[in-house]
Amino acid sequence: MQLIDWIILIGTLAFIVIYGVYKTKGSHSVKDYIGGGKDSQWWTIGLSVMATQASAITFLSTPGQAYHDGMGFVQFYFGLPIAMVIICMVFIPIYHRLKVYTAYEFLESRFDLKTRTLTALLFLIQRGLSAGITIFAPAIILSAVLGWNLTTLNVIIGVLVIIYTVSGGTKAVNVTQKQQMAVIFAGMFAAFFIIIHYLPANISFSNALDIAGASGKLDILDFSFDLDNRYTVWSGVIGGSFLALSYFGTDQSQVQRYLTGRSVREMQLGLIFNGILKVPMQFFILLVGVMVFVFYQFNLAPLNFNPAAQEAVLESEYSEEYQQLMVKNEEIQQQRQETSIRYGNSLESSSKQERDLYKSELLELNSLEEANREEAKALISSVSDDLETNDKDYVFIHFILNNLPRGLIGLLLAVILSAAMSSTASELNALASTTTIDLYRRNISEERSDEHYVKMSKWFTLGWGLLAILFASFASLFDNLIQLVNIIGSIFYGNVLGIFLLAFFIKHVNSNAVFIAALITQALILLVYHLEVLPYLWLNLVGCALVMILALILQSVIHSPGKLKNNVD
Repeated sequence: MQLIDWIILIGTLAFIVIYGVYKTKGSHSVKDYIGGGKDSQWWTIGLSVMATQASAITFLSTPGQAYHDGMGFVQFYFGLPIAMVIICMVFIPIYHRLKVYTAYEFLESRFDLKTRTLTALLFLIQRGLSAGITIFAPAIILSAVLGWNLTTLNVIIGVLVIIYTVSGGTKAVNVTQKQQMAVIFAGMFAAFFIIIHYLPANISFSNALDIAGASGKLDILDFSFDLDNRYTVWSGVIGGSFLALSYFGTDQSQVQRYLTGRSVREMQLGLIFNGILKVPMQFFILLVGVMVFVFYQFNLAPLNFNPAAQEAVLESEYSEEYQQLMVKNEEIQQQRQETSIRYGNSLESSSKQERDLYKSELLELNSLEEANREEAKALISSVSDDLETNDKDYVFIHFILNNLPRGLIGLLLAVILSAAMSSTASELNALASTTTIDLYRRNISEERSDEHYVKMSKWFTLGWGLLAILFASFASLFDNLIQLVNIIGSIFYGNVLGIFLLAFFIKHVNSNAVFIAALITQALILLVYHLEVLPYLWLNLVGCALVMILALILQSVIHSPGKLKNNVD
């Protein structure tokens, strides 16, 4: 990195922190600090919701996902627009009418305190884990690629977020996320056009898409019912809908973003805006990853994109074997480069038979390269079980650091760290709000002044921030970071969503039946995931259905007397 990159990186992050502190220095009431002033407009809500979900993991993992597996991951988001419409029609009017600060306040009015507390605790567990991952994700990758100290990076990211989140609460999160999204969009568009510019002169964007398609990277829709296939249209529409309903409808980190709206209409417009823009945004990020793949059809790519893993194996007893694989990798890529150029030239003038021949050659060379990479991963694993062999999360950052011009590197690093800060800030803010409103104020403390609850919320924000940094410092990489966050959510979200759907629509089920059903369901979902019975996306549907069925069965068995509490009619 050059001086200009450091100036852009540090200047961008410093501006976001200072701006957030300055704009929200007067947030001293619960309405302002936790409720965000209840005056946000729809575009602020929409961008804040989007920034909360679009963490650094999105911009590190998603391009790498597309590089290796193509555009099929976009099917994961097909259920999101459906969920947005349902939340706008059902969830938002009830939340607004009850004037709640957290989603879980509603559950006490419908059921009782123990059900509210249990659901809040389920949220705190899964979101507390995710907060650590959103710090850890960019830190470990930047550490491996730039040689920065991992613990130091965890602390820097966590402390920057804590400063303005503690200072201004929900409003600070909302006002900074607009700037963060501007940085993110600018950086990703710049990277996309730079990649296109770097392609050979005779390879247009259309040709690049043809090359990606010939390599199977543009296979978007999969209508199969194979449960072993993680991403299909059906898992996206069904499982994705339930995940999105749970996330945007019951996860306080998202609910708190739109509860700041000045009216039901502003909240609804904000979520519809997110629903309309989110799928194209994810499609574009995946397309950036596909263009990185096309770029490396004409340029040499490392045998493994994780520099720490590659360095370790080259210093081990397996060095000679690995170097042989590196030579073989270079030979394959040189052949592929020549074939890609011939295929690109043939698109305008050659016969279909000749194009098909080049396409077959490309597929064969890609298969050979993949097999070679798998051998390299096996050698890396032989060096140490602690080394991360899966390099999907390192693809995009490797491309940034080794190919982008000076200045743009700083901007793209600012994109990654801004995304980490925006999502982590939302999570810490929601964790602190839920702890203050649903646990501390309702279970521990007698009614106190607004100033007291604001002060406690700041302390809880600091506490959750420190826990997130601690968890990040001891976390380890999973198969793919963006999948890890979704897996954690899927384990808990279905259960929570089922509790809310019971509260909304099935009025004769009481609190005891729901509480017991929720405990049983969570244990069973953990067991199903451990046994790998289903792909994780289906856990949302199973968890939701299971808690509702069990609650109905238990209700018929318990026959609890008394009139149900129900304030939502």
